[in-house]
Amino acid sequence: MNIDGKRVLITGGSSGIGLATAHALALRGARLLVTGRRSGLVDAAVDALRATGADVYGVAADVATEDGRAMTMAAATRYLGGLDILMNNAGAVRAGRLEEIQEDEIRTMIEVDLVAPIMLARAALPMLKAEGGGMIVNVSSSIALVALPFYATYAAVKAGLASFGESLRRELNGDGVHVLTVYPSGTDTPMMATNTAGADVGFSLESAAAVAAAILDGIEREAIAVVRGGPDRQAMIDLNRDDPRAVDARFLSIKAAFEQGVRPHKAL
Repeated sequence: MNIDGKRVLITGGSSGIGLATAHALALRGARLLVTGRRSGLVDAAVDALRATGADVYGVAADVATEDGRAMTMAAATRYLGGLDILMNNAGAVRAGRLEEIQEDEIRTMIEVDLVAPIMLARAALPMLKAEGGGMIVNVSSSIALVALPFYATYAAVKAGLASFGESLRRELNGDGVHVLTVYPSGTDTPMMATNTAGADVGFSLESAAAVAAAILDGIEREAIAVVRGGPDRQAMIDLNRDDPRAVDARFLSIKAAFEQGVRPHKAL
């Protein structure tokens, strides 16, 4: 896909991977609409992007709500006149033992990480189909490929998003809309700020800019998937497929330290 002139909606575009991708897309000539729940962060992101010459607008809206999604789609029509790319990037996470996580926290992850992308894709499809050559980019997680302990709900919704994208890609095959699924590994973003797990339990963080560059490449190639984490992550994915009990044993050996590191992880 040639990005120049494309109209792109990025949910959760006021920080982290979303904002980094907005900067990368702007350099390729995309026109942008970025969303986020906090108006101050959205305004700051728009100002930073415009300072680089980007054609960008912002809207403060909670895509986990019906009203927020309606505001978002209305803004896409008002500011961009339609859509060529929808990037479902907004995310929410709460780690810890399942019985210790509150019901409202579980529901927030389901609504933000799974329901919102499905409903936004549904709402955006008429615009994407009208243009021909449209694309939906769903930002899942490497946890969808190797489910980590203490992230049961988050792993479930991110795996659900990945399966949604795979099914929708096949549904839309031949209809002029492509679906790309992105699987970031640990990324240095505000969403990860409360995760204190370190290299001793296998956690490492790459820059949001590196993930954004990979997403940009995936869009341009119209790739099916972008998987981050390098050879070590791929080896874990392969092992989880071929010998999942070996992965069970690996996590059992670091379980106490892993739980201690991830238990504070909360971004809702």
